[in-house]
Amino acid sequence: MPESDEQHDLSDDSDYASSQQQGFGGSVYSKSAEAREFDENDACETVYSRENVAIHPTQNPAERISGQLRLIKQHSSLFLRWVPYIDIPYKEDSTGELSNSILTRDWQLYAIKYLPFSDVHSVHRYTPPLGWQYLIIVLSSGLAYPPLYFYSGGVREFLVNLKQHVVIVRSADNANIFLVNDFRDPLQRSLSSLELPRAIAVSKASPAYNATARYSAEGSSYVESSSASEYGGRHMPKHHDPARDISLQVLEKFSLITKFARETTSQIFQESQNKGFVTYEKQHENNSSALSDTMNSDKLFVSSEPLEEFDNSQLAMGEPRQDPLDAEEWAAFLDSEGRINDSNALKKRIFYGGIKSNLRKEVWKFLLGYHLYDSTYAEREYLTSAKKSEYECLKSQWQSISTTQAKRFSKFRERRGLIEKDVVRTDRSVAYYDGDDNPHVKLLHDILLTYSFYNFDLGYCQGMSDLLSPILFVIENESESFWCFVALMERLGPNFNRDQSGMHSQLFALSKLVELLDRPLHDYFVQADCSNYYYCFRWILIQFKREFEYEKLLCLWEVLWTHYISEHFHLYICVAILKKYRSQIYTERMDFDTLLKFVNELSGKIDLDEILMEAESLCRYAGEKGAACIPPGTPPSFPTGPDQASYPENGDF
Repeated sequence: MPESDEQHDLSDDSDYASSQQQGFGGSVYSKSAEAREFDENDACETVYSRENVAIHPTQNPAERISGQLRLIKQHSSLFLRWVPYIDIPYKEDSTGELSNSILTRDWQLYAIKYLPFSDVHSVHRYTPPLGWQYLIIVLSSGLAYPPLYFYSGGVREFLVNLKQHVVIVRSADNANIFLVNDFRDPLQRSLSSLELPRAIAVSKASPAYNATARYSAEGSSYVESSSASEYGGRHMPKHHDPARDISLQVLEKFSLITKFARETTSQIFQESQNKGFVTYEKQHENNSSALSDTMNSDKLFVSSEPLEEFDNSQLAMGEPRQDPLDAEEWAAFLDSEGRINDSNALKKRIFYGGIKSNLRKEVWKFLLGYHLYDSTYAEREYLTSAKKSEYECLKSQWQSISTTQAKRFSKFRERRGLIEKDVVRTDRSVAYYDGDDNPHVKLLHDILLTYSFYNFDLGYCQGMSDLLSPILFVIENESESFWCFVALMERLGPNFNRDQSGMHSQLFALSKLVELLDRPLHDYFVQADCSNYYYCFRWILIQFKREFEYEKLLCLWEVLWTHYISEHFHLYICVAILKKYRSQIYTERMDFDTLLKFVNELSGKIDLDEILMEAESLCRYAGEKGAACIPPGTPPSFPTGPDQASYPENGDF
């Protein structure tokens, strides 16, 4: 692109002209946006630098303000810095006179000094038909900085480098809008990393601009705003300060991550409700109201009145829990050739009692789909041998990558690096994975890296190590653990989609189930701004792995894998837990932050048998109306069509 200003008259740029007409001609500089977390005395690293990046305070091309754009990494945080050049002579305008409407001393008002990406909501990329590419940085508050024009190119390189340090989620509505999350999207962050003693940096206050602009993500529009507290007509959510209560430590770290996810993805989630799930909402809206009316008063909850009591009279308690399936019972389910006579009866037995620990290694392979229920001993032996060879072939693909190849294979290096960081901090409190140079930790690494080659579209997402760890612990075989994990990810893989579709559909279904089964509690959540149910995020993402001790967790997972009364029994468990503590939630008037903290602190305090019985009674009572709350294809159901069976691209940077 020619460098001459005459080649690009900004008045012909419709996007820029639109922003000018709507009042975005002024500065967005604010002291509160400066270096709130960046320590100039601490070590840092510049990971990207580009000269001749300019902003245009006016439509006069001669008055563009050029400067240097940098991405700076300090510890685990990434910052954006754009500083205008100081000693740039004035340029002549079209009349031949020196332009002085923008004085040099005022140029610093436009500087972006160490903007943390924890404050950034999205990056918008524009490529005008005639002109230079530019980016618009939109903050979580809805405010935006002026467009940054890349006169020497470098937009692609900027996004590539940004992607290496923060997770970028491409908007489903606009391929040129990239949602940014400095804490790492909860779908991409290993929950095991929350056990680290290092605190997670968060912004402690929202930027306060006196006279800036609010950006509309639905289009290229800016609106003048005199207050940064407005966001969609509501007050900005409070940012939580982890230093407020050091005793929270690990659980508080997850709270912060999930809270940020709520703020940065609330718009997408709302769009999913309004667009993707509107059909299902209409289908069961009347049914939901009818069933709720039989269980609760139809009076809308008002905060000044006591929370209505839930009527349990119409609920039949779930069947009592039984002793685990033992070897004698297991043998009775097998015929002479090894086939399972009655798979439904076996699932029912496991649903109500679980499995003895010495049998799990054999039975889990059926529950996870590695072995078919009607397979024989001989068929399973052949399958094991064939699958081992296939696994070794897959594993050799990454083992054969030379150092020279790896230098030219950024995706491989990125995934390998994430896996290496995650496996050394996954379930290290369990004796099986404890100690330095633990061979089982190495197996976790190898299986996960092999899976990233087996399912290259999905690859590795942080959090998968938490799902694999118990499988390897039980199966104790590398190849068989891999294929059991593959089978599990066929169902739970959508939890890790970059568009968060799998998690959104489950959170949506959960909200509808609570509305169906406990309308007063749901109304309270709506009034308390807790109706997105993000505080249940961890429960769903890794299947309650943080909520129960290891042995109880194994029992819970095998109950869920039976899919005996519902494929989505885990959602009824969520409802049961919320209902168990409904009185305390209401009595203490919990808002989102308080509820999030409370939910995380339930870890290790939930009676599994009691919750399973309650969840069963809720599931059976809801019946078809409950099933109607859950959109088809919602995990752990298998995808409903070819479009949903494939994973979204990780980006085409």
